[in-house]
This record gives sequence, C-alpha cells and structure tokens, in this order.
Amino acid sequence: MQRYDFFCTFAKKISMYKKSTPAQKEKKPLSKGRKHTVGTGSKPVARRKQAGSAGADAQHVHASDKKRHGTDYKSAPAKTRQGQSAPNKNFKKRVPRKVSTAEGIRLNKYIANAGICSRREADTLIESGVVRINGVICTQLGTRVMPNDKVEFGGETLVSEKKVYLLMNKPKGYITTTDDPQERKTVMHLIDGACKERIYPVGRLDRQTTGVLLFTNDGDMAKRLTHPSHGARKIYHVTLDKNITKADLRDIAQGVELEDGFVHVDEVNLIVGTKNEIGIQLHSGMNRVVRRIFEKFDYKVTKLDRVLFAELTKKDLSRGHWRFLTDKEVSFLKMK
Repeated sequence: MQRYDFFCTFAKKISMYKKSTPAQKEKKPLSKGRKHTVGTGSKPVARRKQAGSAGADAQHVHASDKKRHGTDYKSAPAKTRQGQSAPNKNFKKRVPRKVSTAEGIRLNKYIANAGICSRREADTLIESGVVRINGVICTQLGTRVMPNDKVEFGGETLVSEKKVYLLMNKPKGYITTTDDPQERKTVMHLIDGACKERIYPVGRLDRQTTGVLLFTNDGDMAKRLTHPSHGARKIYHVTLDKNITKADLRDIAQGVELEDGFVHVDEVNLIVGTKNEIGIQLHSGMNRVVRRIFEKFDYKVTKLDRVLFAELTKKDLSRGHWRFLTDKEVSFLKMK
C-alpha cells in the first residue's frame, strides 16, 4: 500500500509545476495637474481649449489627413446616435456555408468504426485495393458508404460497432497480441467474452511485464495514444538485480541513447526505503524501452510493472482482472 501511495505522489508531482502568469500592471490614472496630450509624434501637442483655434485646427487636420490618407471627410459615413458609423450599403452579408446532405459516411471512417485501424491507416488500405464495396474493389479516397452497402476487408464483412474501452491489470506469462501462431497464451484469452465487439490492445507489454493495459476498438484513439508525437504518459515500477548508483540514476534522468533513437526520460527516482527499486516516467513507445535503458547501464530488470498509462491506473483492479472505463475516463482520453 505504501508503494502505491508513492506512485500516486510520483504521478502527481509532474503536474504540480505550472508557471503562474505575472499579473498585468495596472495603468496609473492621469494626475489632475497633468496636461492631456494628443498626437503620435515624439513631441506631444497640447490640446487647445479655445473654440476659435479648435475650428482652425480642425480644418488643418482635415486637410492634412485628406492629403496623407486620401480620405474625404465629406464622403465619410455619417455618425449614428450612439456614435457608431452608419452601416455601409456596399457591405455584403455573409452567407452561411451549405452543409452537405449526402447520406452515408466516408469509407475510412466506416473502417475505423469497425475497429480495424485508424482513419489514416484505412486510407492506405483503400488505396492498396484490399477493400470491397458490394463486391467491387474500391481505391477512391472519400468514397461514401450508404446504409445498404456491404463493405468487405480480408474476406470478412465489416460492421460498424459502438466504441468499447476496457482496462486490464495484465499478469505475467501473457503475450500482448490478438493472435499468436505458436498458440501461446495471449491477453485476448483473459478478456474472452467481455463484449461482442472486436477490441484489441493499445500498445504492447512484453510477456514478463505486468500492469495497466488498455483495450479498445476506437482506431483513432489507439493511434493517438501510441503515436510518438502524442505519446501517452507512462509510469513503471522497476526492480533491478542489484543496487543502482546515484551516478547512473543521474545519467538516466538526462536521457538515454539507444540503437533506434534517443529516449527522453521525464523523471526517475528511487522508491523510498530501497536501493534497487525505481519509479520511472516517460512517453516513449519504443519496444522494450524500459528494460533496454537499464541494460545499457549493466542492470538486469527482474520485475517490471506499469502502474500508469494515459492517466489510467490499476487501482482496485486485481492482477488478471479487467473493467470497462467510465464515461468520465473516456471523455478525458478523447481530450488528449
């Protein structure tokens, strides 16, 4: 329980540092003895109080403005009672854009709603000629699917499904895949019969890694959560085969260069009361990234548990069990 409280504190720690915007400086009122000035030049011109000179100045200003800007004050729009300009007769009223009333939905959206992939990936499938509508191969992007159309992919008829979001506390010994040719145990066996919709895991946890794993048939959301530029926040509880040095911990915090790229580490800390257990936060989606980070410093990860993914935790969820996300959790994920 103490370790769980540590990770809750660890997860919140990052979001505490918000820069407060400096208060705007209040403008000081003009003192009574100070002369009001007009003009934009380097030397302000005192406002004249006499009516006669004011009229002469007005003529001078009108003439200079007309010469400088080509403005004829006689042709300027008249003022209304409220001091606003009268409406321009030549002004064209904005016409609202016409909304298309075409039936059906775009083919890429239909494929994404069926839980096959994201819309962008669906465009690739369409262009490659593996999608059929009513038995005819369709390669035209933007094609619309009508209510009575039959869409096929991979020899199967696609059906638009409602979105399902399921969270699991993954146990050891299960592979994160929808199908394994070697017939090993997969995470799909643990959610068998959970829903009639076809859902699949978002991202991967290797066979010996435990913790938070999300399933959905929302292709767009899955793509967004796993894309490098929008990668979801992840926190892992790492147990090593030996104590880690402060120097190595400091070097890891600066980021690590791996074979397939540089990994930015958001935060890394020792768990209180231990010398070989670490909490690490990052956004990277590289394969086996946590294990490879510590392997580079000659440490072997003996236990790896993901305690947070996209702000979702395994609280009150036993190992090997799952639950559906609440509406509030789904709304939060859609805002990411």
